[in-house]
Amino acid sequence: MDGQGATADPRLQQFIEVESQKQRFQQLVHQMTEVCWEKCIDKPGPKMDSRSEMCLVNCVERFIDTSQFILNRLEQTQRSRGSISETMSD
Repeated sequence: MDGQGATADPRLQQFIEVESQKQRFQQLVHQMTEVCWEKCIDKPGPKMDSRSEMCLVNCVERFIDTSQFILNRLEQTQRSRGSISETMSD
């Protein structure tokens, strides 16, 4: 090989990243639906009552808030680890 096999085509890398993001989003929606549906819906019917609707709205908002908090915390941790390793290598 001539060494070019080690670096993938940038378009392929971008496609893979986009597809990975789509998959993560679908997993998140599935997880959120499962959690909030079980918590808020007592019995399925032809129409959702206002209590169930408000419960679902609140659950989804809290789920999004929690997910965002976790992502922010992981990013902070990653950045601090990166700056620590950069400091140690200097």
